[in-house]
Amino acid sequence: METENVYQPEPLTVTSTTADGTTVVAVSGEIDHNSAGPLIQALDLGELGSPPRVVIDMRDVTFMDSSGINVLLTAHRDLTPAGWLRLAGAQNSVMRTLELVGVDSVIPCYPSLTDALTA
Repeated sequence: METENVYQPEPLTVTSTTADGTTVVAVSGEIDHNSAGPLIQALDLGELGSPPRVVIDMRDVTFMDSSGINVLLTAHRDLTPAGWLRLAGAQNSVMRTLELVGVDSVIPCYPSLTDALTA
């Protein structure tokens, strides 16, 4: 009997909360071409306060490909004329991806959500 191992990506869960004018977007799962939709929606300028101040809590992101990088860079471009975007708590493997492509030199990255909120 043959056993087939089919890769099932971890679904992406995105929740947003706002306090004191800052939106925290908590992301859990894998950010790739097939799953990025909810994150794109959460970062829509029409849904954010003014000025848009956003921290993406990435501590539960287990994987991110170039689609995720593009979502982050697009959000940064859209938010920074009037507000800001910060990344918080990325796991080592995700942080390495951010560093390899230079996202960490464009978007401020913090080791924890608390650090990103108080910076």
